[in-house]
Amino acid sequence: MAEAHQAVAFQFTVTPDGIDLQLSREVLKHIYLSGVTSWKKRAIRFKNGVLTGVYPASPSSWLIVVIAIMSTMYARIDPSMGMIDRIKTSLPVSEFMTVQTQTVLSAILFATGLWLSFIFLLRYILKALLSYHGWIFESHGKMSFSTKVWLSLVKLLSGRRPLLYSFQASLPHLPVPSIDDTINRYLESVRPLLDDEQYKQMESVANDFKKDPAPKLQKHLKLKSWWATNYVSDWWEEYIYLRGRDPIMVNSNFYTMVSRHLHLRALGIVPMCSFQYERMFNTTRIPGIETDFVQHLKDRKHLVVYHRGRFFKVWLYYGGRHLLPSELELQFQRILDDKSEPQPGEIKLPSLTYFNEGVNRASLEAIETAAFFLTLDDETHGYDPENIRSLDLYAKSLLHGKCYDRWFDKSFTLIVYKNGKIGVNTEHSWADSPIIGHMWEYVLATDCFHLGYTAEGHCKGDINKKLILIGCSYMIAKGIADDVDFHGCLFNEFGKSLIKKCRTSPDAFIQLALQLAHYRDKGEFCLTYESSMTRMFREGRTETVRSCTCESTAFVKAMEDERTTQRLALFKKAADKHQNMYRLAMTGAGIDRHLFCLYIVSKVMDIDSPFLKQVLSEPWRLSTSQTPQQQLNLIDIQKFPKYVGAGGGFGPVADDGYGVSYIIVGEDLITFHISSKFSSPETDSFRFGQNIRQAMLDIRALFNPKEKKM
Repeated sequence: MAEAHQAVAFQFTVTPDGIDLQLSREVLKHIYLSGVTSWKKRAIRFKNGVLTGVYPASPSSWLIVVIAIMSTMYARIDPSMGMIDRIKTSLPVSEFMTVQTQTVLSAILFATGLWLSFIFLLRYILKALLSYHGWIFESHGKMSFSTKVWLSLVKLLSGRRPLLYSFQASLPHLPVPSIDDTINRYLESVRPLLDDEQYKQMESVANDFKKDPAPKLQKHLKLKSWWATNYVSDWWEEYIYLRGRDPIMVNSNFYTMVSRHLHLRALGIVPMCSFQYERMFNTTRIPGIETDFVQHLKDRKHLVVYHRGRFFKVWLYYGGRHLLPSELELQFQRILDDKSEPQPGEIKLPSLTYFNEGVNRASLEAIETAAFFLTLDDETHGYDPENIRSLDLYAKSLLHGKCYDRWFDKSFTLIVYKNGKIGVNTEHSWADSPIIGHMWEYVLATDCFHLGYTAEGHCKGDINKKLILIGCSYMIAKGIADDVDFHGCLFNEFGKSLIKKCRTSPDAFIQLALQLAHYRDKGEFCLTYESSMTRMFREGRTETVRSCTCESTAFVKAMEDERTTQRLALFKKAADKHQNMYRLAMTGAGIDRHLFCLYIVSKVMDIDSPFLKQVLSEPWRLSTSQTPQQQLNLIDIQKFPKYVGAGGGFGPVADDGYGVSYIIVGEDLITFHISSKFSSPETDSFRFGQNIRQAMLDIRALFNPKEKKM
């Protein structure tokens, strides 16, 4: 592994008189500054820990309570109703503890107890308020009196200037749905996919499961929900991600891109769980035989850069401080100018799963302990309006590259192309796409509007002057990458603005268009997965919205039947149904995570359930996800459209299915990222993209009958 920056702390020589140690004064200075930086970090962590620990109160409020209690005592008023005197009598009397000191100390202890009780009371009230989700089911633009009162109380109790983790202790736990609700909603979700005979059989199996063993499994699941912070998240991470034995490239990792076009928090004030942010940096997925594990380190002072088959360790600190952007630019330029050839086996090193040999082990450790992984790609990618395939190639490059130039086990790989375009490949086990999207928006806003560049395009600021089993791993990875069929579809005929004028949820509109497009593409309906977040609950991640419903299939059939005149009414009914299901999923009333956890309990208890086996073996041939945007409102899209992200995507979940990620950009653009496999004769990403475009236009025409099909 090459080094972009090295420093020697000391030198020594062996003489007849012993070891002559020659210390460098300059290096000792840097060691001292590094120590100071380390202690500063600890102090900041301690301060933030205190501020978060006492939230929604503040340390200064403790002083106010103490002063208030002391004042009442001097006024000969006892607000403690005798408790201060009881505390006083329990304190020892000595020459260092006078009666007056006992009185003051007793008052301080009482005030502290009162203050802590007040904090717990506020947290309990705030948690109860945040457990209310009635507002999310209200019509857009309308707010009931009870919701207005609730909103005012949440604002009042939320305090001022909260930190990232301030609300963690006040967030409610994810509730366990009832067995009846889950089974009824499951049966409703599969009804449009089964004929009458198949549905009766599934209904019978479900009812048998409801009688036994469902109650037994549910009891254990509720016990876990009382004991654990979240009854789903730890099992979801372990069994869905870390125990998966398929290569994570394409099958698990997802990408985020920036092109020429680069959701808000609920009601703007409802807090979301922040636990996923903890492992954004200094995190690596470590491969194992049966299960992997996520290694997260507290402080790392370097990143690893890959360029033209060589690895470089780049320090992020110098002299006890972060390097300035201009200083990092200098190091990156040295890497770009380095013409040295890779060592044997170095080029395709990332295509390996793991190894443990000498220097290679040390190199691997440097990568695994890095803050993140950076690829300086020697290719040119990005959106080109004159090249219809440019977005497709951009997406494929971000998702898998050459298979050996991204480190897929790192929390994320930042990819910078020769023409300055950038993107991110993210390992999925540690977090979901809104988290990396949040970081991405912050990075773009900071880079463009805070740090900036000189007129020449440089960063502002001064500058302080063995070949192993790689071939086999690479060929497997290359086979997976070559089978991915990607198509990027920029839909700019209309966007969120027009859809909202139709008094329809943009997400519901798009999901119904996807159902129509899929039916036209394959001539049948399929089980459809849409990802919804559950971050209004502590340690919440995602839930599934089953977008293929009886209402959506009725609408699609009507669209394909020229004799039907009730298309618009059927569309609105299907859209309302979808929006209600999405709200149920967000508020903890989804079915798939509940069924998943019941299955895990059944396996632990060695209980065989034909119902759960069938439920969890059903393929998701259409997997969809909306990429959130403008989580921070840091970028004004109208003023700075070129700084807005184009979203990201993922590989297909089923071999014969589609993966569709979409992002609603501003008011008049929707970007679709469509994936499938070349090896499947049933799928074609470009064809599906054309079907999506036509479906969007056909649905819009329902609101303007004069428009004709394109």
